[in-house]
Amino acid sequence: MAASISGLGVGLGLSCSTKLCKALPSSRSSGFRVKMTVSVEDKKKSYTLQKSEEAFNAAKVLAALAETMKKGTSFGAPCLLENVLAEMVISAVPSIEMVRFVNSGTEACMGVLRLARAFTGREKIIKFEGCYHGHADPFLVKAGSGVATLGLPDSPGVPRGATFETLTAPFNDISAVENLFNSNKGELAAIILEPVVGNSGFIPPKSDFLEAIRRVTKENGALLIFDEVMTGFRLSYGGAQEYFGITPDLTTLGKIIGGGLPVGAYGGRREIMEMVAPAGPMYQAGTLSGNPLAMTAGIQTLKRLKEPGTYEYLDKITGELVQGILDAGKKTGHAICGGYISGMFGFFFTEGPVNNFDEAKKSDTAKFARFYRGMLEEGVYFAPSQFEAGFTSLAHSSEDIQKTIAAAEKVLSKI
Repeated sequence: MAASISGLGVGLGLSCSTKLCKALPSSRSSGFRVKMTVSVEDKKKSYTLQKSEEAFNAAKVLAALAETMKKGTSFGAPCLLENVLAEMVISAVPSIEMVRFVNSGTEACMGVLRLARAFTGREKIIKFEGCYHGHADPFLVKAGSGVATLGLPDSPGVPRGATFETLTAPFNDISAVENLFNSNKGELAAIILEPVVGNSGFIPPKSDFLEAIRRVTKENGALLIFDEVMTGFRLSYGGAQEYFGITPDLTTLGKIIGGGLPVGAYGGRREIMEMVAPAGPMYQAGTLSGNPLAMTAGIQTLKRLKEPGTYEYLDKITGELVQGILDAGKKTGHAICGGYISGMFGFFFTEGPVNNFDEAKKSDTAKFARFYRGMLEEGVYFAPSQFEAGFTSLAHSSEDIQKTIAAAEKVLSKI
């Protein structure tokens, strides 16, 4: 029996399935809706759900891509469109004076890690428990996201030597960071973090945490790296660093800056970035990096995001959504906590508050799985993991948000 379901979605589709929830394959998209056809208990169902990219499938992006494709899809060499997008990124992101485009957030984090080590002459780094910086070996230590959902402490296949120089600390715990610096004097190259955690669920920094991290890195001659693959151009046009007023030394970007196409970037202070080949000795290259299609989609997307009222609108509808779900939880007797910044949000099935990965793991993941499946039947696609943030988009209306809240209350009353 076939069924077509239309509804609002507010999560990011993943490439992995979880123990309790399964991500679904997409076949077609329009606006914030995505067509998905899956087999459920031997019955074929078609779902129309959401894919959460800003301005996803926008007409201007598609039209620009069509024109670019006529000229060529990849040249294996720099293209002029890289200069256009680079200028937009540099003018928007406070920390970036020079930028290098790559093909994914993982590549961006790999490149920036090598760069930090090359610039400082040190090898050790600090990352935070539950923060995900791509699937490169040095970062798969208490990495949150899919690793946490699947119950894997680390990924098989990662040799011990690859993570030997990676130290970890709880997010929002500045004392733990200071202790690591004190016990590794002159050895730490950098701290890398998501300024707002999105891979343990949505976890914002405490009021003074980012400022303290910035102070500690400067005092110890280490670099501060913001992984803004999720938060870049999402919390504000200048990303989390503009929103919080804290400028790191280096920044990684992805997702939005490619307008839905594969992309990544890393950038920062000129004196650091000039270490990258061909200007400097640190090697990094890629045949498809900065390809004209990704650059075209990124240019059109950033133009749309720069329009007046963009982030005020995202803040408004996301606030409505989060408050509505929290109210629905209270009304139906479920312990739910959550929060949001602009178009990024999350909630946990626990009393809260949640300030780090250990506290996030106290959530009732079995209940979340039932909620996820129930919302899916209502046509709403959240990320299939308690440990993933959600995102609204400019395609969502207040009416869509209210329909989602009503669906949430309906599902919560049944589980």
